[in-house]
Amino acid sequence: MARTTIEYLRELRQRAGLGGGEQRIEDQHRKGKLTARERLTLLLDEGSFEELDMFVEHRSSDFGLDKQRYPGDGVVTGTGTIDGRTVCVFSQDFTVFGGSLSEAHAEKIIKVMDLAMKIGCPVIGLNDSGGARIQEGVVSLGGYADIFLKNTLASGVVPQISAVMGPCAGGAVYSPAITDFVFMVKNTSYMFVTGPNVVKTVTHETVTSEELGGAMTHASRSGVAHFACDSEAACLGAIRALLSFIPQNNADDPPVRKSTDDPGRRDPGLDTIIPDNPNKPYDMGDVIRRVVDNGEFFEVHEEYARNILVGFARLDGKPVGIVANQPSVLAGVLDIGASKKGARFVRFCDAFNIPLVVFEDVPGFLPGTDQEWRGIITNGAKLLYAFCEATVPRVTVITRKAYGGAYDVMNSKHIRGDMNFAWPAAEIAVMGPKGAAEIIFRKEIEAAPDREKALAEKEREYREKFANPYLAASRGYIDAVIEPSETRPRLIRALQVLATKVDTNPRKKHGNIPL
Repeated sequence: MARTTIEYLRELRQRAGLGGGEQRIEDQHRKGKLTARERLTLLLDEGSFEELDMFVEHRSSDFGLDKQRYPGDGVVTGTGTIDGRTVCVFSQDFTVFGGSLSEAHAEKIIKVMDLAMKIGCPVIGLNDSGGARIQEGVVSLGGYADIFLKNTLASGVVPQISAVMGPCAGGAVYSPAITDFVFMVKNTSYMFVTGPNVVKTVTHETVTSEELGGAMTHASRSGVAHFACDSEAACLGAIRALLSFIPQNNADDPPVRKSTDDPGRRDPGLDTIIPDNPNKPYDMGDVIRRVVDNGEFFEVHEEYARNILVGFARLDGKPVGIVANQPSVLAGVLDIGASKKGARFVRFCDAFNIPLVVFEDVPGFLPGTDQEWRGIITNGAKLLYAFCEATVPRVTVITRKAYGGAYDVMNSKHIRGDMNFAWPAAEIAVMGPKGAAEIIFRKEIEAAPDREKALAEKEREYREKFANPYLAASRGYIDAVIEPSETRPRLIRALQVLATKVDTNPRKKHGNIPL
């Protein structure tokens, strides 16, 4: 008798492992896609997956569903480990009802999210779904809303990561959008509120799925996706890499690794990296890689708003979040996209106890009617708000320009920046020397017999007086003017000092960030 029951259990497990059947698995492979279980095998440490709710089935009998029942009901859920650290996972199975979300399907996802909140570990969702299961009507819509609520309650408590590995349309897109990081796979994953057919009917626009909501569209244009990966394997590998920088929950510290890079290492190349011409660009990414451990910078949102860089690195083995203006793109100016990108990253790091390191070279905010009409004021205020609110250790290095309101916004001393350094070439002023001279000395320049010569002289005068780090240093707005080559050891020592930092915000339900 015992043998019979064990054999029956094994038969059920085997059936559940086949999802919608071998033919549909082959169809999935023909599309260049892995199955739900194959994805989990690549994502998690070998042999670590413990499945939950394998035998859950839907409870609907309408439209012939009573004759179509599959163990698991289109989603595989459970726990596992990544680099030995526990995670909760769900992986939608497109071979079962197209991965569509039913009442039971939603309950499985909610259950594993609840578990993650209880034990304090990240939630990773692998999305591959045709949307709500139409045959269940409003019940499936209610399931989505239940998931959205859990996403919101878990936000800032445990890290939430979404990988879109197939279609994701309608209400299904909002759960990934609430989560902390969204990964997509080029050419096989899509996200849109309404698909190309509906768009054509309503707006008469002809657009492909890839153009409307493909990985590169969302990675470069909308900013919805943080990562656009070349393959599913690369996507799952990138998730593992991301998790190596972030803690298990908001009460935990980020994982520390033993560094093989000398914390006292100086890089003489940084002393000559700033061009003599203040209007000539350079690559801030090169500065970052010269400073951080082993030159490893895990960039986030790489294709979106490229005039600002955000991502993770390590300094003496300890994870830091990096926010940096990029002079080689739009001169590093702050615009709407850069402000939103930076603000969301800063808030994530603050929520999960990751110190912030800022590399600043910013000429100001981008002018123009397009920016003003689309709300650069409100969007720029998001980045300002995020820095003002952050209580994690915050260190700034001004490499060159720090002009106008953008100087204030980029983690200045005035908004609770903890340690603020400047390189000798730093220009900290209300505006650039040329523009300032044209305003301050307008009458003198106009009266001069050689206006160009007079302007050049007044520009030089202004530069000597204001376009340097020493006036700010004399006021205490800059803690130290440092040699570029010593940036790495100075940052590491600053973060060591700030390791025990305690800062608080006034007691309140929550602030009202300018959304």
